[in-house]
Amino acid sequence: MGKLSGIKVIDLSVFLPGPMLTMMMADQGAEVIKIETATGDPAREQAPFEAGQSVWFRNLNRGKKSMVLDLKSDDGKARLWELIEQADVFVEGFRPGVMHRLGFDYATVSARNPRIVYCSISAFGQTGDLSHHPAHDMAVQAMAGFLSVNDGTDGTPVVPGTPSADMAAGLTGLSAVLMALIGRERTGKGDYVDCAMFDSLLPWCAHIAGAALSGGGAPRSSEQRSLGGAAFYQVYRTADGKHIVLGGREMKFVANLMTALARPDLIAIAELPAGEQGELIRFLSATFLTKTRDDWVNWFADKDVAFSPILDFREAFDQPHIAARELFIEHDGGHQIAPAIRFAGENWSPTHAPELNADG
Repeated sequence: MGKLSGIKVIDLSVFLPGPMLTMMMADQGAEVIKIETATGDPAREQAPFEAGQSVWFRNLNRGKKSMVLDLKSDDGKARLWELIEQADVFVEGFRPGVMHRLGFDYATVSARNPRIVYCSISAFGQTGDLSHHPAHDMAVQAMAGFLSVNDGTDGTPVVPGTPSADMAAGLTGLSAVLMALIGRERTGKGDYVDCAMFDSLLPWCAHIAGAALSGGGAPRSSEQRSLGGAAFYQVYRTADGKHIVLGGREMKFVANLMTALARPDLIAIAELPAGEQGELIRFLSATFLTKTRDDWVNWFADKDVAFSPILDFREAFDQPHIAARELFIEHDGGHQIAPAIRFAGENWSPTHAPELNADG
């Protein structure tokens, strides 16, 4: 019995944010019914494939049921209403206005089921100047300012490696839905969640964009301690063309490393403002070029410094730490990433992702 056993979720979302939200609920025992079109969630067709399913789709839709409904037909609408009347949560990821045109907007749905928690996930929210602007993750990051500091040493922004806006929305939406379910226990009434990827991402910038938040100028990566302006929060190239990072700016780490490198005279530079540590960055850049990445891993093994090698995903997934914490699980001929949320004393085992219309 999971923490959410007995909760019924209707999921009309595709791709990343909504499916992640509802899969995290399914992992905890919620009954999630994924409503799909005749062609299914586009993630079903995204390579690579394993055991007959997209790895992407499997890892965001396990434990759900699948039902194909044509929501433009009377029969499809009638079947969805039957599901809604028994549901606790309704999640949709259409552009604003679509659900109203289909006749399943929050006002209409809540009139039939006042206890339902209804979550709309969109790029920029249901209201505001950008509400109808089409966008996926990178475009939202661009509009929110984040892409401006996802840049290289020449200041040119690059395509982000992580879909931060998508994932922020999934986590924010999940938090809001769970809060609303707790509130319903007290009031007996459901609620509406307008979850925007844009809104969800903004709180992630408080540590870097403080000046802009308070009315000042925008941050520049080269002048930020967390974005490349500090010697001890920095990426360095090694002799074999690979890379390592120093990932902790605390002065104890600085003292430990610079003493080990016989350059305690450079310790004070790490206390200068970000953007003024060039001499130390140049010294460390030259130093790290003298050994291979793995040689540095061995060298740092007995030193208390916030250091890490930069691993590719194959190397990362092959680490003993992954196996020790059982973070990957083989099931049904495929691999799944274990839930990040697991409770003490409870055993979690994966379930399959549904074939299209398996429960129709």
